[in-house]
Amino acid sequence: MASLQDQLRGLVYSTEHGDICPDCRSPLAECRCAALAEQQRIATLDGIVRIRRETSGRKGKGVTTVSGVPLTDTELKALAKTLKQRCGTGGSLRDGIIEIQGDHRETLKAELERRGYRVKLAGG
Repeated sequence: MASLQDQLRGLVYSTEHGDICPDCRSPLAECRCAALAEQQRIATLDGIVRIRRETSGRKGKGVTTVSGVPLTDTELKALAKTLKQRCGTGGSLRDGIIEIQGDHRETLKAELERRGYRVKLAGG
């Protein structure tokens, strides 16, 4: 992590290139920071997709979460859409974790195993 002085002295705009990425100091159009972060996230996964049911912080409403899927953000969005359609409910994608409303662990497990993933039911 750079010191506060280095962060404050950094170039943030150039009349030649426009906005500058504060991390890699290249123009935003050429910035590769997000792609590198995505590659690092995928590299840290162990190849096992974990499905769990969560209710904490949701006022008692159950949500099924799917984590550990080794796909990029765009592929993950497409997978989330098909899983939501398969369950017939809503949901969202947050920080690489697919959230499906309701308890659909068995349906999701069958669908993901059909797609070739190793699946574990996590939690209680």
